[in-house]
Amino acid sequence: MKHDYLHELFGLSGQTAVVVGGTGVLGGALADGLAAAGACVVVAGRNAERGEARVTAIREAGGDGHFIAVNAVERKSIEDLLSATIKKCGSADILVNCAGVNSSIPYDEIPDDDWDRVLNTNLKSTHLGCQIFGSHMATCGGGAILNIGSVSADKPLSKVFAYSASKAAVVNYTQNVARELATKDVRVNVLCPGFFPAEQNKKILSPERISQIMGQTPMDRFGNPHELVGAAVLLCSKNAGSFITGTSIYVDGGFTGMRI
Repeated sequence: MKHDYLHELFGLSGQTAVVVGGTGVLGGALADGLAAAGACVVVAGRNAERGEARVTAIREAGGDGHFIAVNAVERKSIEDLLSATIKKCGSADILVNCAGVNSSIPYDEIPDDDWDRVLNTNLKSTHLGCQIFGSHMATCGGGAILNIGSVSADKPLSKVFAYSASKAAVVNYTQNVARELATKDVRVNVLCPGFFPAEQNKKILSPERISQIMGQTPMDRFGNPHELVGAAVLLCSKNAGSFITGTSIYVDGGFTGMRI
């Protein structure tokens, strides 16, 4: 009885979830979690080897998954991703925008091309996904879009200027798109992770910086990628999350609530 209730409330059976950036550490964990909740998951990214490996893991765990190559900063590629998803899975009900890069170049040395690379990957890809998939969802019965922000959207962090600017923009952008699509049964929210060991921040996490981070994280540890799944499933579920849109959920071990 309890299992049936929770499945009805949080389950994603019969829905297709597209995870752009599902070839990465955090995106891969979200892909695994959405598949475990019952969704048919499309792992979308540039690295076919990692994408196929993720799909294999999903299928071995009893889920349903497919890999589709995509360049998240090119409009035509996102349009093709939507078309391929519908052709392969029959629908596109959930979109997770998880493509992301970081940079630790000192502020006064940031070159234009690096600034553009970070803003394009983190913000433009989010815009393209929201616009293209959101427009489709708005005419096909609704859906859910989950963007990925960061604790750096709330607090200015040293050494990651372009990244922080891009993530703050993602949070604001999410609120605007949520308002735009609210009456069309498309919910748009943003999940803001704290500090998780991932490829894009390995170069930044020196022993000194780790000590500073832990000093402002009440739980005194890094997050594990699977700890993002609960909040993601809530925000993607059309039952449990039916009245949640334009919201930011921070999964950060208390970092954003810390004051010294």
